[in-house]
Amino acid sequence: MANSLKFSTFPPNNSLNKNAIPIVLIHGWGLNSGVWQPLLKLFSESENSNFQLITVDLPGFGINSAVDIKPYTLANICHQLELVIEQPAIYLGWSLGGLIATEMSLKYPEKVLALVTVASSPYFVEQQKNDWPGIKENVLASFHSQLAQDTAKTITGFLKIQAMGSPLIRQDLKLISKLVMAHALPSQKTLTDSLALLSHCDLRQKLPNIQQPFLRLYGQNDSLVPKTVIDKINRLAPQSDLHLFDHASHAPFISHLDNFYQVLITWLNSHFNENNTELTPKK
Repeated sequence: MANSLKFSTFPPNNSLNKNAIPIVLIHGWGLNSGVWQPLLKLFSESENSNFQLITVDLPGFGINSAVDIKPYTLANICHQLELVIEQPAIYLGWSLGGLIATEMSLKYPEKVLALVTVASSPYFVEQQKNDWPGIKENVLASFHSQLAQDTAKTITGFLKIQAMGSPLIRQDLKLISKLVMAHALPSQKTLTDSLALLSHCDLRQKLPNIQQPFLRLYGQNDSLVPKTVIDKINRLAPQSDLHLFDHASHAPFISHLDNFYQVLITWLNSHFNENNTELTPKK
């Protein structure tokens, strides 16, 4: 590995209330932590100082473009997160980031106070024989082949799919692109390795082992994580809570920012005491 993961805190450590509860935000495939800027701004404008947000780019992405892990697995990514984020925290992961946050909660339960997944699935690929909704295999295969030809075009195409179904598709696509393109694009190898996680990782049978408070957030019009998968995940994680954002696609924290924030902060406040110095969930 070239070096350890870097992360950013909001507000900065020097202005952090010592009792604030950390929330680690993990982005999705092909992108970087720039996607969280609107949500960070909303948190900073609110009067709720009970939480500190931490953004981290995955190995090979954004400010961690020089971090090279071999092999590129969920376990190795979580190991790097566990090394640099020492304090227990709430882990919130979007799309692929949801897989990583889920793996963190299973592999390092003492480090994860609560789990929040956004537009994510324990298994992303459609399985017709098992009646499991997801991304069609030919769509993933096309992304793999496109990466070998034009990385930037592949990312742009993926962003368009993420925005499909949103009532504000052009506005959402423009904003996500602007936020993400503020950083250099990841290498073709990083994109290929991380896309393989979406193709092969399957955490379905492990979901019942999650002991932390668990919130699942979905978009009603999401074409990558179709709403038909929700009931199936309900049966795998009956202890979890969920919210479905009407008319939202794959990025509800962009298209439905205010509503997303209200749903998230209400759930967080219901599970964690204010000024909890021990950072433990409510009993």
